[in-house]
Amino acid sequence: MAAEDEARDLLVKARGDTIALDALVERRLTGEPLAWILGHAPFDGLDILIDPGVYVPRWQSTELVHRAVARLPADGTAIDLCTGSGALAQAIQRARPRARIVGTDIDDRAVRCARTNGVTVYEGDLFDPLPASFERTVDLIVAVVPYVPTSAMHLLPRDTLAFEPALFYDGGPHGTEVLRRVVAGAPRFLRPGGALLLEVGADQPEMLQEQLESLGYTDCAAWSDEEGDYRGLEATITCGCPSRSQNRPDLGRVGSGRVESSRPI
Repeated sequence: MAAEDEARDLLVKARGDTIALDALVERRLTGEPLAWILGHAPFDGLDILIDPGVYVPRWQSTELVHRAVARLPADGTAIDLCTGSGALAQAIQRARPRARIVGTDIDDRAVRCARTNGVTVYEGDLFDPLPASFERTVDLIVAVVPYVPTSAMHLLPRDTLAFEPALFYDGGPHGTEVLRRVVAGAPRFLRPGGALLLEVGADQPEMLQEQLESLGYTDCAAWSDEEGDYRGLEATITCGCPSRSQNRPDLGRVGSGRVESSRPI
């Protein structure tokens, strides 16, 4: 966001109170996330309430939302893991108003925030808090989990490291620790033909290939940004787990809605 836009938003927040404005500006100058100061943030055309300490959704995740909407039946069921403020769940719900969409999050602050935003949230780690009634009935699982490799954490913006918990971002040595748990847990809940969509980075789609194959995922595709960097992974769960020599997922790189290349990894 441009400095002029931030200044305008802070002026609106202060409501003409110069003392309050000075305090707001001081908070921003320390690097505190603007969304925490304002109490809300834009995401995919929505205005999302954001409480201090809750993960702020990034615009890069909107592609994940659009692909999720394309895979979710009008009256389907979806789970948003690590829902945070519930931004993704809300954006998907807007496009699929008759669908059942729930979130999970381990952070009680995030759970309260998402519920304030109107999202049904189960508090707990990933799939753990979900009722058994969801098993093998879910059409779509979407997740933005921590996926930054520990060794790359220092590359995050200084303000991010100063204010936001490392658990928002740190995905372990290769950034895949939580991603692998999601890949492993999703088949228990997805119906045959259901989709798993993950936000990823670096070479993580290739790192997840063997696990996806062994668990029976097919029709795998990864999409990239304009610079050619991986940003997401989409996979479909089959009825059973194929042998390693059958139905090998072909993970194509997709960008701007087009398949740029398709190759096994």
